[in-house]
This record gives sequence, C-alpha cells and structure tokens, in this order.
Amino acid sequence: MPDIIKYNEEELIALLKSGDESAFSYLYDNYSAALYGVIFRIINNNELAEDVLQEAFVKIWNSFQSYDATKGRLFTWMLNIARNLSIDTIRGKSYKKQTKIQNTENAVINASDNNNESERFDALGIRKQVTLLKEDQKQIIDLAYFEGFTQNEISQKLGIPLGTVKTRMRAAIFELKKILQP
Repeated sequence: MPDIIKYNEEELIALLKSGDESAFSYLYDNYSAALYGVIFRIINNNELAEDVLQEAFVKIWNSFQSYDATKGRLFTWMLNIARNLSIDTIRGKSYKKQTKIQNTENAVINASDNNNESERFDALGIRKQVTLLKEDQKQIIDLAYFEGFTQNEISQKLGIPLGTVKTRMRAAIFELKKILQP
C-alpha cells in the first residue's frame, strides 16, 4: 500500500514554487473537484467544464510564480483563475454560438446530470458554509461565485450601488475565512 502524502498549505506552495510536479499532482488531486464544481455551475456543460478545468490548471502551473500568499489563500487564488476563465468562456462568441446550436438540438436538459454535479460540489461543504452567511452576503456570493456574475452585473441585477456590492462581498469573504479556518 503506497504512502499517502499530505502537505500543509505552506509546504505545498514552496514545492509548487520550486516546480515540483508531484506537488502539482497533489494539488490537482485535492482541488480539482472543488474547482470543477465552480466551473460547472457557471458553464453548465460537462465537456466544456472539463476543458476549462484543464485550462485553469495549466494557467495555475504556468503562473504559479505570481502567486502571493500575503494577498490570499491558495484556494482563493485558484478559484479566481477558474472563475475568470469560466466567465471568459461563456462570454466568448464560440460559446454563445455553440449554446444556440445545443439549445436548438436539445430542447430537453438532462436534469440528472446537473443534479449529480451539484451534489458532488455540495459534498465539499462549500455551499453549506455559504448558508451560514447573512442573507445579503449569501446572495452576493451565490451570484458571484456560483453563477458567474461580475460585481457590476450584481449591482445592476440587485439594483444596489457597486460600492455596496463590493462591501458586502468583502464582508462575506471575511466571514467565510473565519468559518473555514480551524
């Protein structure tokens, strides 16, 4: 039976900064499901979500030297990369064209696939932690991280000033950090 390697965040970061490929494999094994869940919630297409996940990990590997632990946790940094790539993908012309084609060909959405992905993501406990936030903070986090809205789009959708959106998001992220830290 092989030994199971575990790294704390600082060890993992140091190994990744040194270009350690086994640490990158560990990173993928331990974070890919969570990132896939976020990507899928934004894109809502299994095949495309897998492509974006792969692209996200390539970007993480290639730009890891730019990661700064003083600016935020590793998972938050990776989550932002995955989220931004997902948003860029759905805003792209080829995605919009493909979506129109799929909607024409498939009038019925396979609900069981969507439910399985939601359950897989929810099994990580992230959604559960978000439910502990105040309602206004929860709403902003849901829109930003689970539905892929920008802060400006959230402001327009909710009819509140952009500054209020930013303040609530900062407060929500601060609360989530307190909840998630042991």
